[in-house]
Amino acid sequence: MLEADQTDYRLKRGLAHLLTTAFSTFEVCSPLAPAELRRRVFTVSAPSIPSAKQSLVALTAVADALSQELGRDIGPEQVRVWLYADLPEAHVLTRFEAPTPEGLLERYNLAQAQGVLYRASQVVLTAHRNDPGEYKLLFRYLKLFGLMAYIEGDADHGFTLTIDGPASLFMPSPRYGLALAKLLPALLHVTRWQLTATLVPPQRATFPSQGRRFTLQSGCGLVSHYPPGQPYDSILEQAFAERWAKTSTPWRLEREVDLVPLPGSVMVPDFRLVHPDGRSFLLEIVGYWRPEYLRKKFAQVRRAGREDIILAVSERLNLERAGVRDADLPARVVWFKDRVLPQAVLSVLEN
Repeated sequence: MLEADQTDYRLKRGLAHLLTTAFSTFEVCSPLAPAELRRRVFTVSAPSIPSAKQSLVALTAVADALSQELGRDIGPEQVRVWLYADLPEAHVLTRFEAPTPEGLLERYNLAQAQGVLYRASQVVLTAHRNDPGEYKLLFRYLKLFGLMAYIEGDADHGFTLTIDGPASLFMPSPRYGLALAKLLPALLHVTRWQLTATLVPPQRATFPSQGRRFTLQSGCGLVSHYPPGQPYDSILEQAFAERWAKTSTPWRLEREVDLVPLPGSVMVPDFRLVHPDGRSFLLEIVGYWRPEYLRKKFAQVRRAGREDIILAVSERLNLERAGVRDADLPARVVWFKDRVLPQAVLSVLEN
């Protein structure tokens, strides 16, 4: 009824999508995990030939068992509803934070700009003549979202960030595209900036194959919903910090670190490790990658001429495919699979 024969149905669908994703909380509502519930029903049904009558018998038997376990009356129809309560379309709305009309439109306009970045092969971001704290906040968000970026400049004159887009990877990654889109609200907390994205056209596009450019700059009117100065932790970094807190070691882990100047670039380590005797090391976890990124990352660390940098590199990265040889690796490398273990980092520190 809201759309009818009007031509602005895309706008209405977009607003409805935001209301159900950004301002609503949906949860699985079932007294028992749906997977366990299905196992019970299928176990009861297995000995007999499938039929509508047998299905009702199985549901009734499971309902009676649940009634005894939970101490309340449960019928077969309730079991039928809970059986697939883990499907997205069966989730139940448990909380809704109603936005103001202005707030909803602000999120909609921001989402339109974020959606464009899903097709980006490269994003060039220039931030100039800003407060040093704004640079640091931007770089922390950049590290938080695991984006591959080449950074040049300094705090006095400004920085140029060349960020690889999802279309530049070996295979386009929706997860990486989402991470790039998440950077835009963080960028809005910087006072002066300009963004230029090179877009890869869809396969059936009618415009030239070389793609188009999308530009934004400070003063564009977009509004961020991120709290200033409070970026969230990534799961990998948070898990490492939690495991480190459980170790018995004199090395102290610090998450708040300064920018490390490199020849023609800057490095923002994830952690600093400090010993009571005054020794300190910087730890950086290498995230998404492509061959040029890895080669330049390792070359940067070598050119820095510093002996206090440790790189944590995933064993799942195909270094041969990236054209990286063992001789190209920096002196201190910690290899990990799914998580960075404190014991592996401590082993490097002790040696």
